[in-house]
Amino acid sequence: MALPLPLLITGVPGVPGYNALYHFGHKFPGQVVGLRPTDNWRLEGDHIVACDMEDVDSLKRLFDEHQFKSVLHCAGSCALKSCELDPAMAWRINLEGTRNLLHILEGTDTRLIHLSIDLVFSGASGEGNMLETDSTDPVTVYGKTMAAAESLVTLMRPDASILRISLPMGVSFNGHAGAIDWIQSRFKKQRPATLYFDEVRTPTYTDCMNLAFEEVLQRSMPGIYHAGGPTRLSLYEIAQVINLVGGYEPDLLMGCMRLEAGPIPPRAGNVAMNSEKLSDHLGFEPFHSWPYDSRYIPTHREWHYERSGFEPGSAELLEQILYCNPLRVKGTVRPPFKG
Repeated sequence: MALPLPLLITGVPGVPGYNALYHFGHKFPGQVVGLRPTDNWRLEGDHIVACDMEDVDSLKRLFDEHQFKSVLHCAGSCALKSCELDPAMAWRINLEGTRNLLHILEGTDTRLIHLSIDLVFSGASGEGNMLETDSTDPVTVYGKTMAAAESLVTLMRPDASILRISLPMGVSFNGHAGAIDWIQSRFKKQRPATLYFDEVRTPTYTDCMNLAFEEVLQRSMPGIYHAGGPTRLSLYEIAQVINLVGGYEPDLLMGCMRLEAGPIPPRAGNVAMNSEKLSDHLGFEPFHSWPYDSRYIPTHREWHYERSGFEPGSAELLEQILYCNPLRVKGTVRPPFKG
C-alpha cells in the first residue's frame, strides 16, 4: 500500500521530527510539510511552516490548505527539568496540542502516527523489558503528560498508531538538541559529564526510525507499539561509547546512581522496552543495534579506558557511526551534520 500523501510532520525542531522531515521531504518532494513552533525562528525552509499546536485556528487553516492524508506527530516538550519547573507549559504543549490535532482529524481518514516515549514507565523494578501491556507509572511531569496524551489518542483516534520511542540517535538541527549532543559537548569542552549507572534505555538510530515510520504509515496498525532499539544501555554506558568513539579524555566521564543525583528532575530506572510486537506486525526487525558494531558495546565500567584494538577515536568517527547508521547507507536520507 502506498504512503498516503501529503504528509504533515509536527515537532520538526526535535531529533525524530527533524530527521523524518529530511528523509520524507527528499523522498516525496512537494508532498511533505514540517511544523515548527513560531518562536523557533532559526529553523527555516520552503517546506517548514511556523504554527503552534496550541493555536487551533491556525492549525485548522493549515489542514484546510493542504488536506493532509498522513500525520507523523512528533511535537512536544521533552526537556525534563523545564517540564518539572513549569508543569502548566508541559501540559499545554504535550496534551492540549495533541487534543487540538485530534479535533481537527475528527471525521477524516487521515493516517496518524503519534510518538510517545519510554518514560511513561518508572522502571522502578529494575528489570526492564517493558511491554505494551504494562501499566504506565511515570515519575516525571514529562512522562505524565505523554501518558495522558496516549490515553487521549487511544480514546479519540482508536485507529492511530502510537509508537513509544526511546533515545533517538541522529543529527539535530542546531547541533545540541539530541541525546548525543550534550554528552559530546561536555567532552569537547574538557568538562566532566556525569551519567547514571541505573537508568537504562533502548537507543535507536533515526536512520532506522525513518524507515519504520514509513512502513507504519503504509499500514493499518492501530494501538500502542514499542519502537526501541534491540540493545539496552544505561546512560553511563551510552556516554562510554561516545567518549571512546569520539576519542575524548576517559577521566571526563563520571558515573553515579540515580539516588545520588538531585531531586529535579526525577529519573526513571530501567525502562528498556521490548519491541517484538512491532517487529511481529511488520514482519521484520526494523531496528539495528545502537551502536551498530557490537565491539563498541561496553562490557564494564572502565571499558572506555581500553582503546587498543579500536580505530582512533575522533569527532569524525563519532559522526559516521553514532549519529549515522553505516548499515543504512541505502533507503534513508539524512540531514547534514551540524556538530
